[in-house]
Amino acid sequence: MSATTVTQNNRVSKEKMLGTAMRWRRFGEPVPAGRSRKEDGTPDYGLFGPGSMVWEVLLHPASIVFEISAQALIQTNAYKPIIAGLRDRDPLSIKAREGTVTLYDLYDRGARNSGMHAPMWLGDTETAERMWKHLHNIHKKVTGDVIDIGKPELGGYAASGGRDAMWAALTEMHPLLWAYEAFAFRDGRLPHRLSPGGRDQYIKEVGAYARLVGAAEEDIPTTMAEMNALYEKYADLFAPSTTTKIMPDVGKDYLKEVIRVSRANFHISHLRLIPPLLLINVLPSFPMTGAVSGKARRSMGVGRVKGALSVLASKAFLPIAYLMQRPPFERYVIRLMWGPDATKLIASARALHKEALAARADTA
Repeated sequence: MSATTVTQNNRVSKEKMLGTAMRWRRFGEPVPAGRSRKEDGTPDYGLFGPGSMVWEVLLHPASIVFEISAQALIQTNAYKPIIAGLRDRDPLSIKAREGTVTLYDLYDRGARNSGMHAPMWLGDTETAERMWKHLHNIHKKVTGDVIDIGKPELGGYAASGGRDAMWAALTEMHPLLWAYEAFAFRDGRLPHRLSPGGRDQYIKEVGAYARLVGAAEEDIPTTMAEMNALYEKYADLFAPSTTTKIMPDVGKDYLKEVIRVSRANFHISHLRLIPPLLLINVLPSFPMTGAVSGKARRSMGVGRVKGALSVLASKAFLPIAYLMQRPPFERYVIRLMWGPDATKLIASARALHKEALAARADTA
């Protein structure tokens, strides 16, 4: 297929860019947490529920806006089995090999990520389980014998296996915490870390998500100290490497190939994709590097000087971060990256969470 044919077949209208609920919806419309009942008649709040620390973090506008850049940073640069799965089995990589990947594919891949996770985080239990079943079935195909051609002793990967599924969940939720602590303006104060107890509570609650995806119980952390110990246990899978992204069968960096081919297949209609990609993905990337831990930066191969500059960038970024979490921009991000169903899930969860916090304050 020629590049001309590819771009003609991938004209991007405004309607295609926005997408419909079907871009994100699987197994029917998701049921918001609290809208159904358990067998004992009590409300089914899903994995976390109102008043939880996870909802406190997740529902903040900063987390909603910066979720994709935070998670992408760690998942595409730090945890090697995820990088290997993207390299070998992701549609972007496959299309790059075929010469058909476009800028719209990059945009659509990123847009689906947030909205397809929202039902697991903000839906009732059945909704969360249905979405996980769908993702689990897709991930069954994401397996390979080689994580890193430069370190064959690491063995292979299996996205639906307990280890890699657990880390997929944890490398979604821990970066969310980093983004929240670095960029969320709250309590009338500049962004700041949660208390040690709040951070422990967040990690403990994330355990429900780790259980959903099939993590081994003995691995599931319940405190931040246990989370740090888990990183140490799997340190070899987070060690920096210059060869993880190299496709074993092609000998080329898969991400560079995706970018190269998408540029070759550029169509004038793709120009409308550039603003959201720049604002949501590119602009926060370097400040987000400074927002994560020093150990996370080292796992991505970020040197001392670049790391120090990224920390400074995260501080200098605060005025922009403040504007990006204001309602107009947040609504823009929710519509593009989270979708119509997630819009309802977020609104419902925020209302429940606000009520729970008010009730807690009244009884304090």
